[in-house]
Amino acid sequence: MSMSLRVVVPPHPLIGHWLTVLRDQQTPPALFATAMAELGRWLTYEAVRDWIPHQRVPVQTPLALTEGTVVDASVPILAVPILRAGLGLWEGGRMVLPAAQVAHIGLVRDEATGQAHCYLDKLPAVIPANAGVLVFDPMVATGGTLLQVLERLEARGVSGQRLRVVSALAASPGLKVLGERFADLTLYTACIDAELDTAFRIVPGLGDAGDRLYGTEPNS
Repeated sequence: MSMSLRVVVPPHPLIGHWLTVLRDQQTPPALFATAMAELGRWLTYEAVRDWIPHQRVPVQTPLALTEGTVVDASVPILAVPILRAGLGLWEGGRMVLPAAQVAHIGLVRDEATGQAHCYLDKLPAVIPANAGVLVFDPMVATGGTLLQVLERLEARGVSGQRLRVVSALAASPGLKVLGERFADLTLYTACIDAELDTAFRIVPGLGDAGDRLYGTEPNS
């Protein structure tokens, strides 16, 4: 059976609302952070809907014994926010997955070449074989940053159905690159934009997510 990259754009009005807030150039950093967190929360909710381990358990209500559903705490979940702006997405994701272990990874992109270079890798040396892994990448433009993170996870035995990606915004060129290398990947995003400009920025996009999130100047 052939496989192809699965990209999910949930048709939820709140996801569209918060993406629009992110896109607006007049949105101040504090509101931008709120919008990023809200997208992280709603996209994480959608990403784990049919993925998070759970089990049926008996529960005694004040009136009778019945059956309920609880998250299976014996199955670990690893959240991997890509610095800097991935922290903004994870801020919302942690409200959905408060018990998840967190492993930060930092990459910086060369603006001239569009190539990303890793400066921080806090991924565990060994990731349990039953662990689910959720990567938080603020934007997928060229796909190069996410590609490096996925390759590092692959080297630790993580791929396929136990791996999912949450991204506020994705561009078609980056998704094409990812699909050619990781055909079994599932990615959740608020929208797919068609183009990149000559500086490898998503168009229409939302600008530099890290600078807008933290109120910094470009290249600072």
